[in-house]
Amino acid sequence: MAKRFLDCLGESCPAPLIKVQKELDAMAPGDLLTVNVDYGCAVSGVPGWAREQGCKVAVEEVGEGEWDIIIEKV
Repeated sequence: MAKRFLDCLGESCPAPLIKVQKELDAMAPGDLLTVNVDYGCAVSGVPGWAREQGCKVAVEEVGEGEWDIIIEKV
């Protein structure tokens, strides 16, 4: 299992989603991707898209207005 990290702070949609799509394409099943975002739209859009792809997703608030989206490719 590999762990990957994307820093998407300061980026608005669709940039975080496009970056996540590219990372997931390169990932193997069981790999984890943590995406750090501070844009509210990404907090709902990225997890929703990842779940549609069959991934497991968790969202954690790590600071005021800042979240980590943890995606496991299955």
